[in-house]
Amino acid sequence: MVITSHGALTLNTASKEQLHALERHFLTQQKRIEDWFAAEWKLTPPPVYGSVDLRNAGFKLAPIDMNLFPAGFNNLNPDFLDYTITAARESIHTILPAAKKILVIPENHTRNLRYWANIQTLKNILEAAGFEIHLGLLNDDETKEITLESGEKIIIESLQRKDSKLFIGQTEPDLILLNNDLSDGIPDILQHLKQPILPPAELGWSQRLKSGHFEYYALVAAEFAELMKFDPWLISPLFRHCGEVDFMQQAGMECLVANAEILFAEIEKKYREYNIPLQPFLIVKADAGTYGMAVMTVRSIEELKSMNRKQRTRMSKTKGNQPVQRVIIQEGVYTFETFGEEQAVAEPVVYLWGSRVVGGFYRVHKDRSVDENLNSPGMEFQPLAFAETCTSPREELDPDACPNRFYAYGIVAKLSMLAAAREMKEYEKK
Repeated sequence: MVITSHGALTLNTASKEQLHALERHFLTQQKRIEDWFAAEWKLTPPPVYGSVDLRNAGFKLAPIDMNLFPAGFNNLNPDFLDYTITAARESIHTILPAAKKILVIPENHTRNLRYWANIQTLKNILEAAGFEIHLGLLNDDETKEITLESGEKIIIESLQRKDSKLFIGQTEPDLILLNNDLSDGIPDILQHLKQPILPPAELGWSQRLKSGHFEYYALVAAEFAELMKFDPWLISPLFRHCGEVDFMQQAGMECLVANAEILFAEIEKKYREYNIPLQPFLIVKADAGTYGMAVMTVRSIEELKSMNRKQRTRMSKTKGNQPVQRVIIQEGVYTFETFGEEQAVAEPVVYLWGSRVVGGFYRVHKDRSVDENLNSPGMEFQPLAFAETCTSPREELDPDACPNRFYAYGIVAKLSMLAAAREMKEYEKK
């Protein structure tokens, strides 16, 4: 495999040309793209914030996950903090112009100090944006002090409910910002509140499904691809799902195998169409949840039919020990990006406040291969440095010469955010 270097990042040369063709197309059509997004955001305003996991196979650039309760703000490039602060202020004031006091509700766990570094960074961003910020844990009426790895201390205040409002001491927040994905369900303390909750609690992983998001994304990608005149498969993963699965009891495996066979056939057809000399693979994962749990790579149907007990145990539970009852079977997207001298496998994660891309990072894993899940123990993070647009696009522009080499990443991430906006709009109709 021939590798060309772009600073610390390397990319397979054979795949690079197809990637650049799509990048050039986006770069030369910026105004048309941004006008289209502007019109779409008026129809469906975006969630307050989110993050999108991407995979770049060179011949294909696609989202593989979208999180409405993003952790990892501490991994963003600090050089772009001013831009992030502005975007956060704009996103919140667009939804609630009078907001001044914000209650941030983090995850209930307290052991992961990197997660709390994320909360500290999020708090710093919001305070710099002009908001008064308080932190309060669900189902915990005691004030806690957490010492971060940096030596900083973060205070989690006691949280009380009075009638239909939440309070921190005597402070009545104007809005509640969730950084808790509510995998365990929506607790009573959040039910029927008069204060707005962002994102809506009903979009937590106890109710939201990845397959639902990707149904919306497939429609968004098809609309965008029709506008820009290219095959939507280049930015959209094929997928199917099964709704009644029990890995330990081996129930529902017929559904899993049947849908995997169909998906393999669909991917093989696209690979033949584009003369891609690679082996298709699938990712089977829980249809809800985060933290990279209950995820497996499937390279053949036989692997599904012959799962051993260890594999079935790993696939049976997700975050909070929640049982896996539904799975999404997703087209596996290779990542041909690597980072550093060791050429560790990498994938970009893009962060947004509202409709604005504010940066992201590479998730890097030196012990994983190009067709495996990188969101697993041993991963590291490398900040990305990119703004939202490239300057002065023209037909002959080389994406490597553009001040923003990651413009295409931002476009695909915004398409995923638009899909989430449509999810949210549909929820609001109910």
